[in-house]
Amino acid sequence: MEKRVVAALGHHAVGTNFPEQYKAVHASVKVLADLIETGCQLVITHSNAPQVGMIHTALNEYAKNHETYNAPMSLCSSMSQGLVGYDIQNMLHSELMDRGIYRTVSTVITQVIVDPYDEAFYHPVKVIGRILTKEEAQEEENKGNYVVEVEGGYRRIVASPKPIDIVEIDAINALVQAGQIVIAGGGGGIPVLKQPHRLKSASAIVEKDLTAGKLADLTDADILLFLTGVDQVSLHYGSSHPEPVDHLSAAQARACMADGEFDETGMQPKIEASVNFVSQKAGRKAVITSPEKALAALRGEAGTTIQ
Repeated sequence: MEKRVVAALGHHAVGTNFPEQYKAVHASVKVLADLIETGCQLVITHSNAPQVGMIHTALNEYAKNHETYNAPMSLCSSMSQGLVGYDIQNMLHSELMDRGIYRTVSTVITQVIVDPYDEAFYHPVKVIGRILTKEEAQEEENKGNYVVEVEGGYRRIVASPKPIDIVEIDAINALVQAGQIVIAGGGGGIPVLKQPHRLKSASAIVEKDLTAGKLADLTDADILLFLTGVDQVSLHYGSSHPEPVDHLSAAQARACMADGEFDETGMQPKIEASVNFVSQKAGRKAVITSPEKALAALRGEAGTTIQ
């Protein structure tokens, strides 16, 4: 029986600029094709932070120089989903055809419902956009936005709320059930607030790893696979005595998070998403590893498994 796998591609797997993205995705689709060839029913999600930052910066520079309106974060997020999704679906289709495998690959522009009262809105952590002058930073604060001082000036920071639900999940599941390969929830999805029968966009960036976990849960995946920049999770990371970990139970992972073992914007969201996912249904597992170790990690021979 095929295993349904949600594969989450990190920055390492999609690059940080156009030339890097092309090279990184070209390598990543070979890994994804290997997974498909070994019998995995694949749903793909991906990082977008550098790409959405480039889009946000470019559009706001244009607005500044042409005296027009700044671009809302929701539009920047949607553009980045298409930008990265296109490369993945195009190159993966070609890679599969080269192997004699005909499978349709589709990108779904995805909206994610968030809670307007999420505490993250009072504790923004995601840095976006270009470097601002002091005057521009003051203008942003006057509009109710947050800024942080960095080398050379200031930059805007936005909240990273947790995903509650995925608006397009029925369409995603229909495609999956039809045997198609789906790319969804890119960059965490576009955050929206549910207001009676309308969806209002939120100026935020949903934590992509938590959206990957939500996507895995709502598609009833067997495995949540994080393909990131390290071969496996390490305790005491960054110290003189890191301790690589092969396996963690959900309870052990929770204890490590409570002890502050993981970086708030680095490994912790992956661990939290993994724990949430495996705790919802028996028999599930989450795997954290590098793209190069993906197949070995699924066999239990590399990476870190949480179950």
